[in-house]
Amino acid sequence: MAVILGIDPGSRVTGFGLIISNGNKLEYLKSGCIKTQAKLLPERLKIIFDELCVVIDCHQPEQAAIEEVFMGKNASSALKLGQARGAAMVACLSFGLDLSEYSARKVKQAVVGAGAADKAQVNHMVKALLKIKGNLPEDAADALAVAICHANTQASLVKLVGARSFSKKRLRG
Repeated sequence: MAVILGIDPGSRVTGFGLIISNGNKLEYLKSGCIKTQAKLLPERLKIIFDELCVVIDCHQPEQAAIEEVFMGKNASSALKLGQARGAAMVACLSFGLDLSEYSARKVKQAVVGAGAADKAQVNHMVKALLKIKGNLPEDAADALAVAICHANTQASLVKLVGARSFSKKRLRG
C-alpha cells in the first residue's frame, strides 16, 4: 500500500491529488488546487512550494509524480510552467520523496486509453476510477490522473520484475 501524490503544475493554478494504491486497487484520498494570486512570479513560486509542503507534511505520501512540461507555441508560458514545476519538484524532494515524471500523453493513455484524450474525458475517467461524485476541478483531476498513471506504471513494473514491491533504489544499487 502506498500513498501517491500527483501534481499538475501551473504558475497560476497547481493541481494536486492524493490516492492510495494497494495492488490494482486505487482509493481517493484528497485533491485540490493551489491558486496563486500574487502578481510577481517569484511570489507565486513560493506559494506553490509552501502549499505543497503543507500537503506533503499533512498526508505523508511515499511517492510523488508530476507532469512533464510540454512545449506549446508560447515559449514564455512554457518557461513559467517549468519554473512552477521546479518549485513543486523541490517541495517533493525536500521531503525525500521518490519523484517520477510523466508526459501528458502517457497520463491520458493510462487513464482514458487514448493519448489524445481531452480534459473532459480525463476528468470523467478519474471520477469513475476513484468513485468520486460531484464536481472535480480540472487541475485537481489532472493531478489525480498523474497519480493514477504512476500507480499503474509501478504496478506494471512489479509484475514485470515479479517482485512484491518495487523501489527505484533497487535499480541504483
